Amino acid sequence: MTGTPISTSRSGPLSGLRIIELSGIGPGPFCGMMLADMGAEVIRVDRPGGNPVAETGHEVLFRNRRSISLNLKHPDGVAALLKLCESADGLFEGYRPGVTERLGIGPQDCMARNPKLVYGRMTGWGQDGPLAQAAGHDINYIALSGALHAMGRRGDKPLPPLNLVGDFGGGGMMLAFGMVCALLEAQRSGQGQVIDSAMTEGAAALMAMFYGLNGKGQFSNGRGGHMLDTGAHFYEVYETADGGYISVGSIEPQFYALLCDKAGLDADTFGVQMDPARWPQQQEQLAAIFRQRSRDEWCALMEGTDICFAPVLDLNEAPQHPHNRARGSFVEVAGITQHAPTPRFSRSAAATPEAARPPGTDTRAVLQDAGFDEASIARLLESGAAAQL
Repeated sequence: MTGTPISTSRSGPLSGLRIIELSGIGPGPFCGMMLADMGAEVIRVDRPGGNPVAETGHEVLFRNRRSISLNLKHPDGVAALLKLCESADGLFEGYRPGVTERLGIGPQDCMARNPKLVYGRMTGWGQDGPLAQAAGHDINYIALSGALHAMGRRGDKPLPPLNLVGDFGGGGMMLAFGMVCALLEAQRSGQGQVIDSAMTEGAAALMAMFYGLNGKGQFSNGRGGHMLDTGAHFYEVYETADGGYISVGSIEPQFYALLCDKAGLDADTFGVQMDPARWPQQQEQLAAIFRQRSRDEWCALMEGTDICFAPVLDLNEAPQHPHNRARGSFVEVAGITQHAPTPRFSRSAAATPEAARPPGTDTRAVLQDAGFDEASIARLLESGAAAQL
């Protein structure tokens, strides 16, 4: 085995749970990272000859778990995975509907070996419906959910928020929530179940408040006209004299009054806060005011007050901010600065993250833990059904 053995009993609220992750990219690894960060033993199943982790750009997403390489197109590789399911609490995959069934590792196959197994499935469109078999990406899923249409500035086209809303929020995070829910239920019922997690529906769930506002006629069907979508001058991002940016979110009257005081805003222009007809002019004048000083100068004046203010930091600056440093919000693992496990727990604290493992690093150890003897492991390796780095 290459490298230092990774812990199989990490601390955290999910410690003691064993989860099998059929490796993919993006939202699937994000789900695995969340579960592993919280102490679950997550075993990543990679294909033999899979891309080194460093080449996928997934080092952070793949942290905290062991990797076994199995050829799931080889009958012995399938048999090995099914044996792993016997001692697992859960398994999750992110393939198109029907793929795992064709491989012989679908829910019925795996749960026949372990009726208490929780089987998580994540796709963009869901397991059924007219689009279930169509290809897609985050931008398509949030488009169908109604989320993408709502994001952007007045008079401009919808603006994708990276792939945060579909892949990670509505996908990986929602699947992790579903896995924990089903694992809790299995402890009571003694039975597993299948989770159908669709990114379209997860993204729609993230839009719950706005669907509620829309139902009351309180959310514009356009963009850039609502208090929270850059329509209001008091909830906006502004450029500063040095080319930096600051964020202002002074919604409540007392916070807005403090903004007016600190920024020296005149009452004739800014005295009325909640008149949408005035917002464009107020926004334009406030932008001119914020361009008069540097970002650091505005921070010195406003940061830490009840204005609801923060500088807009890039990925190199954010870990160095005094607040983030004081809380230990970021850690460095294998030379990469990344977020510390979150949320935090008063008693069952999560451990410091461990670096991602190359595919197949732990094949032999995982098989041994599952009860394979040395002769069986040797046959799997010789046949190509499994691979050890």
